[in-house]
Amino acid sequence: MNKAEIFKGRTAVITGAGSGIGEGLARVAAAIGMNVVLADVVEDRIARLAVGIEAAGGSALPVATDVGDVAALERLADAAYGRYGEVGLLVNNAGIETIGFSWEISGDTWDRLLSINVRGVVHGCRIFARHMLESGKPGYIANVASIGALGMMPTQAPYMMSKHAVLSFTECLYLEMQLKKAPIHVSAVLPAQVATRIFEDAPTDRQSGFIERQREMMHAMISQSGLTPMEAGEAILDGIASGAFWVSTHPETTAQMARARSDYLANLANPALADQAEALLLAE
Repeated sequence: MNKAEIFKGRTAVITGAGSGIGEGLARVAAAIGMNVVLADVVEDRIARLAVGIEAAGGSALPVATDVGDVAALERLADAAYGRYGEVGLLVNNAGIETIGFSWEISGDTWDRLLSINVRGVVHGCRIFARHMLESGKPGYIANVASIGALGMMPTQAPYMMSKHAVLSFTECLYLEMQLKKAPIHVSAVLPAQVATRIFEDAPTDRQSGFIERQREMMHAMISQSGLTPMEAGEAILDGIASGAFWVSTHPETTAQMARARSDYLANLANPALADQAEALLLAE
């Protein structure tokens, strides 16, 4: 069955829905007939998105949500179930990036990123999984990690480690649902290049020449060669609906990264700089 046959008439909760992949997912979900609950810390973005979805004949509920706040996630669940009675799909998509050397990134920035990128996913799953399991209906939980969950990168340590953590948590959650014989399918989403605002919005605590060049390089790469958020949303929802655990926007890139990671671990190799990162360092 295709995604419309599986999801039409059901309700999706999408965090980080105000822009980028989250917005793309919300628009695609609404287009196939889902009710969409839009969660984001930036209220005006999800308010505008909800108006657009409803103008096109869909149903959308914007809920201002800081996923780093457990009480806010509880309120999100209350709003979703209060309005629609059930949730068939949860996409924990909210996440932020930061760029800088690990020792130069402030404690507040480290804590904020890990709270959003890791705790937000964990508590989102914990809260919504309870409701899904109680309903006894088939449900879907998708956690957005990154292709970075299979790699490493200097000056992106907070982001990279958070995405490794999301992947590991999602693997464990998948096994827990198997152990319970629950009708909840769990997916790990590993997007590669998607044209989002993530580097525009990324906070930096120190704007050295190297850091600024890296930001510009990464922003240019996703802007020029990345999928649009709608294209990413289509690919991701197709993958979730197919029942896949591994969901990718760029399957060949994901397979290549997975093989490289496997070889690296099998050989217990030392971490190595990628060519682009090394070139930037030499120019510093």
